[in-house]
Amino acid sequence: MHLTIIAKPKKKQEKIIQINPTTYAVSVKEPPINGRANEAIVKALAKYFSISSSEITLVSGHTTKIKVFDVPDHLKNFEILPKQKALF
Repeated sequence: MHLTIIAKPKKKQEKIIQINPTTYAVSVKEPPINGRANEAIVKALAKYFSISSSEITLVSGHTTKIKVFDVPDHLKNFEILPKQKALF
């Protein structure tokens, strides 16, 4: 399954906001230098979905703010748990 991510690098706080079922806005502290923001987004998504970072692949948008990530298909009906809401 593909997710569209609106990247927001160099923010004071890490945050993920779901815009629609396949689009998320992800704020990370890392700057967009040498792929550091992309790595931080992968880690944030892995934490958010409670999956391994290796299950998330950047498909397109390596140098843009609109990115497409490939994630496991079982996340299609993902619902955030109350415990996870406290994290984001």
